[in-house]
Amino acid sequence: MKKIIVLLAISLLTVAVQAAPKKLLVVTTTTGFRHSSIPTLEKVLAELGQESGEFTVDYIHQPPGQPGNLKNDASPEEKAEHQAAVEKWNAELKAALQKLSPESLKNYDGVVFASTTGDLPIPDPQGLLDWIKAGHAFIGIHAASDTFHNWPGYIEMLGGEFKHHGPQVSVVCLNEDPQHPANVKLGKTWTISQEEIYQFKNYDASKVHDLLIMDKHPENHEPGHFPVSWCHNYGAGKVFYTSLGHREDIIDADPTLKDRKNSPEISRAYQAHVLGGIEWALGLKPGAPAAPVQ
Repeated sequence: MKKIIVLLAISLLTVAVQAAPKKLLVVTTTTGFRHSSIPTLEKVLAELGQESGEFTVDYIHQPPGQPGNLKNDASPEEKAEHQAAVEKWNAELKAALQKLSPESLKNYDGVVFASTTGDLPIPDPQGLLDWIKAGHAFIGIHAASDTFHNWPGYIEMLGGEFKHHGPQVSVVCLNEDPQHPANVKLGKTWTISQEEIYQFKNYDASKVHDLLIMDKHPENHEPGHFPVSWCHNYGAGKVFYTSLGHREDIIDADPTLKDRKNSPEISRAYQAHVLGGIEWALGLKPGAPAAPVQ
């Protein structure tokens, strides 16, 4: 009888552990251009976690009161005040990013860089890469590829680097893997009414698993291979990246959004795309490329 009770307890504990939601750390800090859609991304990521029950979200938010540019004719006193404000804000940013330290990362299953930009003063850059390689998830959204241009290790981990973008346009994305969790609800092609489309450098299609591509340049319509979203294994970890997510109305399905260009159906498809990428990266749903054998 005691043996049966022990086995039952172990079984119940195993089920409880398996059912426990994963923990994501969402980073939305920027030292370069800051997208107005970041609060919308934060909100929708939390909603996706709550509605799916698969993950919870914690945040590294931008510290308030970031100093603007100093005017050219500033007095010595104004320059000193501005410098003090900059140093104070930089210290607050650095403190906020301590959640990316190796010790803190032990509390999370994955990290999301949601339209981060610039060179962020994270505490241990190599420690972050080692943590991903050890079997954790990295999810990059939109301007995550416009981050750490001076860090080759980050660019290699992500799989590509933002080069430029043109005006917002309507595009047709080709679904390169209809069975992948990120693409399963998109159909063979997915038309987006209006979005900012990135072009990349340091991208090698042979080193990633393409999810969405375009076969025509979004501006001059020349034929070619133009990546939109991809994933790949990074050591024992998994990396998912989508360049989509500039506009609020591609992220949020709220039909009352002002000046909506993308239909709520497009927004719901986008949310399914992001959720599926997160699920794959966290190991919650299978898809190519499969996790490497350890």
